[in-house]
Amino acid sequence: MSQRDYAPLSLACVHGLCDKIYDKRKFAGVEIEKMVKDFNDAKNTSQIKRLIRVLGQDLMSSTNPNVKNGALMGLSSVAVGLGKGCIEYLPELIHPIVACFSESESRVRYQAAEALFNVLKIARGAALAHFPLVFDALARLAADPEQQVKQGAELLDRLVKDIVTESQTFELASFIPMLRERIYTRNAFARQFIVSWVSVLDAVPDIDLIVHLPELLDGLFKMLDDTNSEIRRMCDVQLNEFLRSIKKDPSRVDFQAMINILITHAQSPEELMQLTAITWIKEFVELAGASMLPYASGVLCAVLPCLAYHDEPRKSIRETAATVNFQLTKLVVSSSDASPPKEGEGEEPAESDKRLNLDSVVAVLRQMLHHGSVHTKVAALDWILHLYNKLPSEMFEETDKLFVSVVGSLTDGSDDVVRRSLAVLAEICSCSPHADAHQGDLESSPYYYKFLQNLLRLLAADENLLEDRGAFIIRQLCILLNAEDIYKALSKILLEEKNLRFVATMVDVLNTILLTSAELYDLRLQLRNFNKPATHSLFVSLYQCWCHSPVSLLALCLLTHNYSHCNALISTFGDLEITVDFLTEVDKLVQLIESPIFAYMRLELLGGQSEGAAALRGALYGVLMLLPQTDAFHLLRNRLQCAPAHPALTKSTQDDGEKPSIDFDKLLEDFKRVQAAHRAYKLVDRSRSKLLDKGYS
Repeated sequence: MSQRDYAPLSLACVHGLCDKIYDKRKFAGVEIEKMVKDFNDAKNTSQIKRLIRVLGQDLMSSTNPNVKNGALMGLSSVAVGLGKGCIEYLPELIHPIVACFSESESRVRYQAAEALFNVLKIARGAALAHFPLVFDALARLAADPEQQVKQGAELLDRLVKDIVTESQTFELASFIPMLRERIYTRNAFARQFIVSWVSVLDAVPDIDLIVHLPELLDGLFKMLDDTNSEIRRMCDVQLNEFLRSIKKDPSRVDFQAMINILITHAQSPEELMQLTAITWIKEFVELAGASMLPYASGVLCAVLPCLAYHDEPRKSIRETAATVNFQLTKLVVSSSDASPPKEGEGEEPAESDKRLNLDSVVAVLRQMLHHGSVHTKVAALDWILHLYNKLPSEMFEETDKLFVSVVGSLTDGSDDVVRRSLAVLAEICSCSPHADAHQGDLESSPYYYKFLQNLLRLLAADENLLEDRGAFIIRQLCILLNAEDIYKALSKILLEEKNLRFVATMVDVLNTILLTSAELYDLRLQLRNFNKPATHSLFVSLYQCWCHSPVSLLALCLLTHNYSHCNALISTFGDLEITVDFLTEVDKLVQLIESPIFAYMRLELLGGQSEGAAALRGALYGVLMLLPQTDAFHLLRNRLQCAPAHPALTKSTQDDGEKPSIDFDKLLEDFKRVQAAHRAYKLVDRSRSKLLDKGYS
């Protein structure tokens, strides 16, 4: 190749430039530097362009690494020779250098990093016009497998950061897409490179990175689960810095653009990621307030399961999640609780952006009712109850979606879950579709009887539930709703039940609660006084249901002072099938008679030969005759022997009351009819059992 092919370079200079020995290349570079200075002084731009073309195209096209290294040395020397004048030739200088970062030979990549360093060190801020190309090159070098290349890249990276931070013309908006594009890399070194750039930019007072955070947040959070502890630490520190800035000046933060990112990462199984995300959500809810309500379903989906954590490592997550849950409930207010706009402000224009999406919230809460944790289920039920209290009309429309799930929660093993489920169901029964409707009108509720029917269906299907929880559930209902209404409604529903054995069992449960539970004290006192037409009506409605259990019916009549009818009832007991269960119930009745609940009745025995006392004594003797000579028999006999033959007290508890206009003869016929039905039911039941026990022939 002739000397003219490399002009204005001499052939000797080209040979020295492309030598594998560094000192020879360096000497040739100095020669080029002097040559360029002369050209520049003479304003000979054509020769400068020719020289750059020889170096950047002719020599750079060689496949020999030494020739490429020589070309890189030459381009670097051109920049040094031109000084600030190199700014006019930056594209011709930078592009061939950056192209060498893709070379397979690591020596070439290293020399390219060194050459670009020299060019940028001179050009400084003028090089920002080529920043995308330079940043792309830096990102590739950061993940380079060769340590020497990485070291060169680190020096170059520091220089570029200095140039960016000292510049007044750096365009952050055009840089953010470059960061976002590379932030999802899995390479550890590339991740460190990205985080370091985010950190440097965030530290510059004149650069407002917060407004661009929505585009970077997801990628930063994904780095929190990196296997490299240093990357996790760097990312955690930077996220904390961002959160500190957000708390300092929330007015410039786009909370809505980031909340869904946080919700996603708050459901991560990785502890640091989950804790960080929930901590951010806590701050968002506190700072952004009602504008977070449209995202409530996602927030609940993330935080409610965290309430289940009980191990020490996740204690902070649980506590933070509980705080978020509490903060969010406070944001849900009824329209009457909402503060009216101040005078002159008019309606708030963004109100529609701060509304709760009940459909999605209810869907999440319904899902949480099937969670394995008691704490999560309790929190979900508390939320449902809160929504019914604050938004009754809106929640009425959601009831069909919730009803079955809440009823199903009554079978839960936790008392807290059952208690809250009942509270929700009581609220549902009291809820009205109209805000101005009378609350608590159970008879008008479309869910009242539906709920009680479902409850009885559950108890009928699960004997263990009935035995373990039946009384607890009924007592809680009587606290939450009107006890008299509950008893009348249950009696009405049980009268339609075909499973007579279940009806009898349920009557025994209801009767025991009525006679012994503190929650039923007022209803028990009302029946005991038996001095109002409404009470007489209640007695008749209970009587018809209580007919399914002879002993419970007898106890009801004793409670209401209907002693003459007690005698009539007992006279029919001889026609009943006296089973062990029957005698057990009679035994329990004797224990009740001896309890403080029936103290008033025992005092009536002091009436001697008065009509009421005589009827009572006759009834109790009838009970005594039903019993075999057990402890209960002797207990009751001793009690009767204590009663005086002559009246000690003459005032009856019913003297001041109104005589009941009750057709006791009809009631007795109802009792006989029901007991006949029970005999027929037992006969069929036994026949069915024998048939099932019989093997195939």
